[in-house]
Amino acid sequence: MISASLIQAAESDANPLLPNFWEFLVVLLGFLVLLFVVQKWIVPAFEKAYQARTEAIEGGLNEAEKAKAEAEAMKAEYEKNLGDARAEASRMREEARAEGAEIVAEHKEKAAAEAARITEQAQQQIAAERASAAHSLKAEVGSLATQLASRIVGEALEDDTRSQRVVDRFLADLDADQSAQAGQTGAAQ
Repeated sequence: MISASLIQAAESDANPLLPNFWEFLVVLLGFLVLLFVVQKWIVPAFEKAYQARTEAIEGGLNEAEKAKAEAEAMKAEYEKNLGDARAEASRMREEARAEGAEIVAEHKEKAAAEAARITEQAQQQIAAERASAAHSLKAEVGSLATQLASRIVGEALEDDTRSQRVVDRFLADLDADQSAQAGQTGAAQ
């Protein structure tokens, strides 16, 4: 079972633990060429890609930081503007309330003035109607008093001066009776 080549190797003086010199030299030369090629073209390509990747990441981080700073500045400006808008809205509401109160007061004042004017007109109209009614009533009462006096006396009182005196006396008596009744009513209360 032992192979022939192994037997041959055992018979020669060569140490199997030490490599062959020419074989070692060829492998070393191939390794050095491969090392030169890797160092000359492959490593710089990797370094270039690594550098580009690093720059892209750093640029992205810088842009992200700038964007974050801009966003924070915009947020602060937004919050400031929002606060200003709220203050402005509050001020406008207060102005509107004050203006509304002023308008209401003005309208109340106008309404009160209009009511006073209407009341005054009504009182003047009532006074005029009362005076007209009193005048009409006095004329009618005077006419009736004259007719009554004519019947009682038995002579005609067609003389205007005399009939006017009779009417005036009758109305004065009537006013005196009314004043006396008003005084008794006021004292009773």
